[in-house]
Amino acid sequence: MKAVQVRKAHELIINEIEKPQIVHTTDVLVKVKRVGICGSDMHIYHGTNPLATLPRVIGHEVAGEVVEVGEDVKGIKVGDHVVVEPIRYCGECYACRKGRPNVCEKLSVFGVHEDGGMREWFVLPEKQLHVVDSSLPWEEVVLAEPYTIGAQAIWRGGVEEGETVLIQGAGPIGICVLKLAKLMGATVMITDLNEERLAFAKENGADVIVNAGSEDVRKRVEEWTNGEGANVVMDAVCLPMTFELGIDVVSPAGRVVVLGFDERKAAISQLPITKGEVTIVGSRLQTYQFPKVVKLLNEGKLRHNGLVTHTYKLEDVQEAFDFIEKHPEQVRKALIEFE
Repeated sequence: MKAVQVRKAHELIINEIEKPQIVHTTDVLVKVKRVGICGSDMHIYHGTNPLATLPRVIGHEVAGEVVEVGEDVKGIKVGDHVVVEPIRYCGECYACRKGRPNVCEKLSVFGVHEDGGMREWFVLPEKQLHVVDSSLPWEEVVLAEPYTIGAQAIWRGGVEEGETVLIQGAGPIGICVLKLAKLMGATVMITDLNEERLAFAKENGADVIVNAGSEDVRKRVEEWTNGEGANVVMDAVCLPMTFELGIDVVSPAGRVVVLGFDERKAAISQLPITKGEVTIVGSRLQTYQFPKVVKLLNEGKLRHNGLVTHTYKLEDVQEAFDFIEKHPEQVRKALIEFE
């Protein structure tokens, strides 16, 4: 079968590998239909993802159709449409015991630490698959995983109805956070440097949009919140300067949620954190968010509404990566189509 593999930095190939077989009684064999290209896939391609090992079959935003199930599979049947929960964990370490398997000390992520879904078939245990309404287009359901990133950020930030939420960054993850924040009943301001991304955020429910390159974000937040500050700040840019700004504009008793992996140091004073009893949390992957997101998809409450901008055939995968690399401002979400 065909699989998309990053052999080394900037070397992407369509490789012929052996079709997987069901080995365990709880295994499920899935025929891949759509795979989303994520920023982390681009980092693996560039050789800059510190968590990935090469060579690697990439792809963790995956939707497909079940073609075979093991004898002990109970909740999934042949013909079901499924999405992949891409984390494998030990269930025994402190994080797992605390109900946070997304940061398991032995965490393995499909498409990062182990071969992923950008191939014609894959096998995973039943617990890593979620059945979605088969009447929904593949282009909708393949976004389940990025939506769970948004749902996790909302959970980590404790977002409640009526609260003010500032999202820094109107890229794909920022838009997913926006969609989930609006479903929670929050009022949302979103910032970016790109006017087209900001306009798209407005179309998808943002109450206020701010161009961080030409406007004073601190002043806009102060005016927007009548001096209170944003109750929750979501940093989907994750540069030192955006982290610092988040601490500056969050309200007393507010929360700052960090969604990135930048290793550079930020200059943060302790005073505003202690004075306002500010909570700062990281948000990585997701913790039990798939059932919630699948339900929202099935109920029609989550729709991509233009988030998917490009679709490529499997044989054109190099073209897809080249285009994203050269024209990132034109791409919200690109998909690889398997038929």
